[in-house]
Amino acid sequence: MTTKKIKSQLKKDVFIGLITLSIFGASFIMFWISSFKIPDLNSFDERIVAQSTKIYDRTGEILLYDVHENIRRTIIPYEEISRDIKNATVAIEDAEFYEHSGIKPTAFLRAVLANIKSGDFGQGGSTITQQVVKNSILTTEKKIARKIKEWVLAVKLERVMTKKEILTLYLNETPYGGNIYGVEEASLSFFGKQAKDLTLAESAYLAAMPQAPTYYSPYGNNLDKLEKRKNLVLKKMLENNFITQEEHDEAQKEEIVFREKSTKGIKAPHFVMYVRKYLEEKYGEKVLTEGGLKVITTIDYDLQEKAEEIVKKTALENVEKYNAENASAVAVDSKTGQILVMVGSRDYFDEEIDGNFNVATAHRQPGSSFKPFVYATAFNKGFTPDTVLFDLKTEFSTYCKPDGTAILSQYQDRCYSPENYDHVYRGPMTLREALAQSVNVPAVKILYLTGIAESLKTAKDMGINSLTNVAQYGLTLVLGGGEVSLLDITGAYSVFANEGIKNPHTSILKIEDKEGHVLEEFEMNSKRVIPELTALYISDILSDNVARTPAFGTNSPLYFPGRDVAGKTGTTNDYKDAWTVGYTPQVALGVWAGNNDNTSMEKKVAGFIVTPIWNSIMQEVLDKYPDEKFKKAPADYDKSVRPILRGVWQGGTTYFIDRISGKLATEYTPEETKEEKVVEEYHSILYWVDKNDITGSKPLDPNKDLQYQRWEYGVQKWLAGQGIVNGTNLIPTEYDDIHTPEKAPQIKLIYPNSTSVYSSSQKINILVSNNSYSGYPLIKLNFYLNGRFIGSSNTTSFSFIPSDVSEIKDINELKVVGFDSVYNKGETVINLKIGI
Repeated sequence: MTTKKIKSQLKKDVFIGLITLSIFGASFIMFWISSFKIPDLNSFDERIVAQSTKIYDRTGEILLYDVHENIRRTIIPYEEISRDIKNATVAIEDAEFYEHSGIKPTAFLRAVLANIKSGDFGQGGSTITQQVVKNSILTTEKKIARKIKEWVLAVKLERVMTKKEILTLYLNETPYGGNIYGVEEASLSFFGKQAKDLTLAESAYLAAMPQAPTYYSPYGNNLDKLEKRKNLVLKKMLENNFITQEEHDEAQKEEIVFREKSTKGIKAPHFVMYVRKYLEEKYGEKVLTEGGLKVITTIDYDLQEKAEEIVKKTALENVEKYNAENASAVAVDSKTGQILVMVGSRDYFDEEIDGNFNVATAHRQPGSSFKPFVYATAFNKGFTPDTVLFDLKTEFSTYCKPDGTAILSQYQDRCYSPENYDHVYRGPMTLREALAQSVNVPAVKILYLTGIAESLKTAKDMGINSLTNVAQYGLTLVLGGGEVSLLDITGAYSVFANEGIKNPHTSILKIEDKEGHVLEEFEMNSKRVIPELTALYISDILSDNVARTPAFGTNSPLYFPGRDVAGKTGTTNDYKDAWTVGYTPQVALGVWAGNNDNTSMEKKVAGFIVTPIWNSIMQEVLDKYPDEKFKKAPADYDKSVRPILRGVWQGGTTYFIDRISGKLATEYTPEETKEEKVVEEYHSILYWVDKNDITGSKPLDPNKDLQYQRWEYGVQKWLAGQGIVNGTNLIPTEYDDIHTPEKAPQIKLIYPNSTSVYSSSQKINILVSNNSYSGYPLIKLNFYLNGRFIGSSNTTSFSFIPSDVSEIKDINELKVVGFDSVYNKGETVINLKIGI
């Protein structure tokens, strides 16, 4: 046989083989497909409850919520379902429902291609019939076999059931959130009426929910998103000729009132709904409702219960006192970021105040509680708690003159001169005093000096995620001009408590699937976001009861005798929001008070309205956690820190004198008698500091800064009012002549001596003489053996027993240091022999 014939035969054999394999493969697939059975569609309740997700507290013992506890579902026939809900559902879910045979070929092909490309086989293209099948198969695996089963069974289902029956089955099984299943139960729960009596608008709302029942829940925080999707449903109904334009327009305008949510079977409801939303977004609604998850959360239910009681009791009292009907609280473990408490309102089930709305995650203006982030930025850049700014009436707008009048009359409304809460100006203040007492003018100045962009970055790094548009904010940012959530700001304060290290707030400790496999487990995710020294400065200031006393009094609700607790209040200018946020080294706690409808409260500062709630919850925290102190910042500043930054505000040139002689200090002048003096030259800080280089040299021309003349105007006016004149002191020309080597004590040991050997058990009497002729008497002697302090005396004698001192040797160094009445110092040393 020729080579050509052999190749030809091989080709025929390969072709026949391929045909045979194809026939075999097709036969196998057809056999496999023919084995698919339509699942039992009548065991819905048993199937759902068996797969129910349960949410627990941090102990894993207290059940907060069972997604399907007391499952609510009422089956009704096709005729008892309103035409509008049928049409609305078809319009938004499957507009070609009445035309296809279970699957839509075009959507089928798109899904196949997308699934092959992505490899996860999770693409939809699902018809209503497919969704009925999916609800019955109850598997969330994204495998091609499962998807093929879904497609094949959808076609089979269409052959044995009518469209009416399929749609009826779908509407009776569809989830509407929580334990509500089916259109009849949803109608009764949300509107208090049967499904047959639904209006067009109500039908559109119900049709909008199944895509993401938790997200679009009328009891959640996304009512605006639900409204948009409802309008989309109406638009789709109009496009598919289910309604007229007139019906569409009327339904859009119709105002719908949802019934109060059922109170059964839920603990820590705002927190539970927060966790539920997280689960739905991460794992999907089907896994949440049917995946049988066991969710161990971070909530400390003991603390949560107490916080709920305190919030409700005090909020109800505040209604009468301050026209503040609502309050919210959040507590976060500072060392882990775990959410311990989340109270979203005074009562989740109080419909009058929209109690189901979670204020803890809503964005509100924080008032002065935002100030610590700006001050932290200042400390990052080189300012210190002792840096002094002038609290004086100051015009900041460049449209206006320093005296507050507009450069052009039409710009008078653009002038900006912030006032303090008590309408009092205090003159020079340290940053410690200004922050502790929440004084506004220095805060606006420090924001200008640090920069808006830098302050926003600090806040973002620490966990404030809502202030993203730098161009949107001006100098009012430091007074709470942006909007933040209580959860975010409490988490951000926990960074101060944790010495500059951020742990993102989290609500989950562990999630297991129905087989016990761990899907997710808490892991530390720590990151340093501000320097430790900055955090220590903030904690020291916010816990400094002396510094805040002029504003809050000695026994304010911010003060807990004997415990280290930092706290900061905040009230918005329009009195719509009152805040108190603070922390111990272990726990950060934030509380908000106000009205959900954004109406103003009585004109009282946060200390009256919200701080008592914060105080009561914080007391529960202190009772639960052991006493722990804040780490202290160094007491002294590095010598390289410029005088103006460490609190010397009277001028920029300093020198040291000896307090006794009044002359310039020398190398021999004792630290005890040194005193720093300043050449008096009074100006605003912009005269001494370049805001673009805080720790650098003095500006060559401070007038280049547009704020300089505005700040300087107030300072010079204040100085004139105080009768203070520049340059009233001069640097001395003579040097300290009291503290010199010649005048130092001339210490001499009379006894013991360096030649004798002394017993370790004998009492050694030390006698000292002073041979100095300075005229200053010897007032104190310190004694050291081998560098270890063993005592002091105000006379020239001292005694000790060597065996009482540790680490005695054969030959020991005995040193005596003497001080005279002006702190001159002299010393002598001998070798002391001890017989061991």
